[in-house]
Amino acid sequence: MTTNFVPQRNEYLRHQVLSATPAQLLVMLYDRLVLDLKRAEAAQTGQNWAVASEQLLHAQAIITELSSTLKTDAWDGADGLFATYTYVSSALMNANIHRDVELTREAIRLTIPLQEAWQEAAASLPGHASVSATLSSGNPISGSLGVG
Repeated sequence: MTTNFVPQRNEYLRHQVLSATPAQLLVMLYDRLVLDLKRAEAAQTGQNWAVASEQLLHAQAIITELSSTLKTDAWDGADGLFATYTYVSSALMNANIHRDVELTREAIRLTIPLQEAWQEAAASLPGHASVSATLSSGNPISGSLGVG
């Protein structure tokens, strides 16, 4: 007898997202972004273009969300971060259109230091409980951005 734990897992993840702090949500988005980019890279390397495209489009959606919620007037580095988001978004579009794994790898190289910085910043806040390990486990996560 096999039991399908997907609904329970999705409910658990949904609860994590709904109860997460803004810092934790940001970390979740970055963790999923890096996961999508690595999946896209693997799919491109294997010439599985449909999967690569799906992962790249999902990564672009996350970048769009990160860009749209960035308050550029809140701190001096925000304009530089916005420019990075814009560049990565463009690279992902071109990686998808031209099936260019090197552009995907460049996006990974630009994104991982940001992911690590936000993980470190979130971990330094009082009351931080890490949920990123669960969300970046590689298993499908429901929701349009994969975090809820």
